[in-house]
Amino acid sequence: MKFGVFYELQLPKPWKPGDEARLFHEALDQLVLADQLGYDYAWEVEHHFLDEYSHSSAPEVFLAAAAAKTSRIRIGHGIRQVIPNYNHPARTAEGLATLDIISNGRVEFGIGEGATRLELGGFNIPAREKRAMAIEAGEQIANMMALDPYPGYEGKYFSMPCRNVLPKPVQDPHPPMWMACTNRDTIKVAASLGLGALAFSFVDPKEAEIWSEIYYGIIKSEQCVPLGHSVNANIAMVSNFSVHHDRAEAIRRGHEGFEFFGYALNALVAHDTVPGRTDMWGDYLKARGNRTQEVIDAAARADAIATGIGTPDDMRAHLKAFQNAGVDQVIFMQQAGRNRHEHICESLELFAAEVMPEFKAEVAGREERKARELAPYIEAALKRKNWMKPLADDEIPVVKASVAKAQVNQTAPAE
Repeated sequence: MKFGVFYELQLPKPWKPGDEARLFHEALDQLVLADQLGYDYAWEVEHHFLDEYSHSSAPEVFLAAAAAKTSRIRIGHGIRQVIPNYNHPARTAEGLATLDIISNGRVEFGIGEGATRLELGGFNIPAREKRAMAIEAGEQIANMMALDPYPGYEGKYFSMPCRNVLPKPVQDPHPPMWMACTNRDTIKVAASLGLGALAFSFVDPKEAEIWSEIYYGIIKSEQCVPLGHSVNANIAMVSNFSVHHDRAEAIRRGHEGFEFFGYALNALVAHDTVPGRTDMWGDYLKARGNRTQEVIDAAARADAIATGIGTPDDMRAHLKAFQNAGVDQVIFMQQAGRNRHEHICESLELFAAEVMPEFKAEVAGREERKARELAPYIEAALKRKNWMKPLADDEIPVVKASVAKAQVNQTAPAE
């Protein structure tokens, strides 16, 4: 099993001067530490206008900084908002390829669409059409990275003439593609498109096993028709993350932050919002009510071990259950609520020292067996794809000059 770290860049109110800058720089420091410790992936989301929930509106900038500061960890858009209203597909393709070059071929490309009225309404995206818009754009982004030149496209939500989209990525034909998944239906969509599943829902191992069976069943079936130019057959699941030799201390350090994350996630779709003025952290504290600390601690103990909070032995059992369920990667969401930077770093270090090695030892053999098993199914899926036809040289349209007659060897006028 492989392991990743995940960033929403949460910042609960009240905001003091310097808090936002500190949040970004501490997240980068954590990511650099994860690279040094041997974690496999670093994922960052893209969200817009979500105040305390996520300040990650420009992941391409954050991930470029991360790529420059690291040497081994894979750099993941988990996810990139690909609907043209957010980001023109050509600009996404250019940014992905540039990041792939800067990182020496370490980029992962997750596609997403947004879910809240704050985001969708802010960019005038019709909620009922967002999935179709994202899939159309995602396919064309892959074509832009793989084809020289890009032949052009006339679609329902996006059109573009023939252009050579540059640069081209290091990874051939393009970085591995993923899709954000929150339920069984989206797991089915990801598998049918040959995309890795970024499961951003906190599910127990039993439900994870059902998701895995659904996903790999479709990957092996005729339903799988790749969106991109390759198939990325992988399931990654998000987990909370707070590790300490003292279970009570692990809970004390992590539980409140993850409880706030869950509250905020629900509030974004279930509560009205006043942009820039809603106090989500204050609302969370009110919703938590007048429970005594003893009651809060008891509730935390009841579900902590099952959600990635506890001792190294607790984590080992938690992850073994996911591994047995068929999950390929667990992504740790350690930065949530008011979780402290030093505690996050200590958890990363303790996990890497005492839990990670035994899982790492199994990765190569497991990956080899999986690749051998899936090879004929992936080959068949790629044959089913309706490929965009490259243009022959005589089919490439001429782009007319901007002026009637080009001026060459023109000297500057005398002063």
